[in-house]
Amino acid sequence: MVIRSLVQFEEGARGIAAIDAAGGARRIAGAASVLELAQAALAAGTGLAAAAAARLGEAVDLAAVRLLAPIDHPDPAHLLVSGTGLTHLGSAESRDRMHRAALEPDTATDSMKMFLMGVADGKPADGAVGAQPEWFYKGDGSILAAPGAPLAMPDFALDGGEEPEIAGIYLIAPDGMPVRLGFALGNEFSDHVTERHNYLWLAHSKLRPAALGPELLLGALPAEIAGTSRILRAGRAIWEKPFLSGEANMSHSLANLEHHHFKYAPFRRPGDLHVHFLGTATLSFADGIVAEEGDVFEIEAPPFTLPVRNPLVRAAAESVGVRAL
Repeated sequence: MVIRSLVQFEEGARGIAAIDAAGGARRIAGAASVLELAQAALAAGTGLAAAAAARLGEAVDLAAVRLLAPIDHPDPAHLLVSGTGLTHLGSAESRDRMHRAALEPDTATDSMKMFLMGVADGKPADGAVGAQPEWFYKGDGSILAAPGAPLAMPDFALDGGEEPEIAGIYLIAPDGMPVRLGFALGNEFSDHVTERHNYLWLAHSKLRPAALGPELLLGALPAEIAGTSRILRAGRAIWEKPFLSGEANMSHSLANLEHHHFKYAPFRRPGDLHVHFLGTATLSFADGIVAEEGDVFEIEAPPFTLPVRNPLVRAAAESVGVRAL
């Protein structure tokens, strides 16, 4: 069996399964999570696919189990969710439109300037360091919505909009070396109205949940990924658009994005997990779409065989205060 991807699931107890190129799934024995399997692979000095192949068991019907996010940590505080923006060819266009209103017609926005830096120097020669990308923090492991679970925008949110992206999944090895486990298809999910109001509110707009598809794709990321992002309302698509990813469609190399994330020592703490979104150039918001509660975001892209699908909800209002001790 040539293993293409891994999934985590619950069927009474937790388990993980390997998926082959034909979509067949077989249980992996002796590990209840991808993290456990990855830690075992590191200890044995082998790769994740090889560790999975050595433990293959009986077939699993993925339609009969509850699929989980493809990565998690027993302590969500040890899983960092972050991302980079303006990394895809064309990704500056919608952002530039959002931020241009307050500027003179011939003045380049900061978004466009940063995008052009990536175009000029985001794919340096092997071993060199290229331009820094935009970087943002989203939260810890508690913000990741499970497959099919609601994506909840806060009560105070001005918008809840999808962002179809690929996310790199990483584990920090005992020696502090980041180890890439694979890739997941995801919905980075942001508040674009808040961001449009003032670019300095980008950080606020990103402090939202995110969703990953069930699959952890092993091996190298294909250079060309062509997918579809859509919004379903009452079962009907009200917006649908193709999106492109992979390095052939990016202004930065994966290695450059990884360098500028992991160059910070606190992001290399042994045992921690990282989910790092790589960016997109396609947003329904840029086409004037306003997502409503009950809408379903659906993102699919080969070679991932399982989509990202989550309904939009608004969280209940919370009373937030601070007291002196």
